[in-house]
Amino acid sequence: DCRQYTNRSCEECLKNVTCLWCASSRRCMEYPVQRILPPADLCELYSARWGVCWVNFEALIIAMSVVGGTFLIMLGVCCCCCCCKKKSKKQVSGDKDDERAAREQEKRRVRQEERRAEMKSRHDEIRRKYGTV
Repeated sequence: DCRQYTNRSCEECLKNVTCLWCASSRRCMEYPVQRILPPADLCELYSARWGVCWVNFEALIIAMSVVGGTFLIMLGVCCCCCCCKKKSKKQVSGDKDDERAAREQEKRRVRQEERRAEMKSRHDEIRRKYGTV
């Protein structure tokens, strides 16, 4: 029972992990596990201690919010960087593919023109041979 540590010290109270120390009233009580934070009528956040005596709930909430926010921002920045990197790689790769396709198309066009010229010269030769020109 945590109440037996009331009016003693914070360290004695918090040896039991189920206990919550209220510094303003010097009371040791069961941590209200059905709620995440202890209600104000039980103990104010700036006076509530749990786990260690040197950190109150208010500071703990602020610190965890800062750490969590920093983590989320870093995660977002990393995701953006990865997406931009992949996008630029695709764009560079796409540019290379476009250049290769353009070169191949130009080669096909040149071959087609050569074939047309060759066919035209054959037809002209046949016309001359049979005198249809």
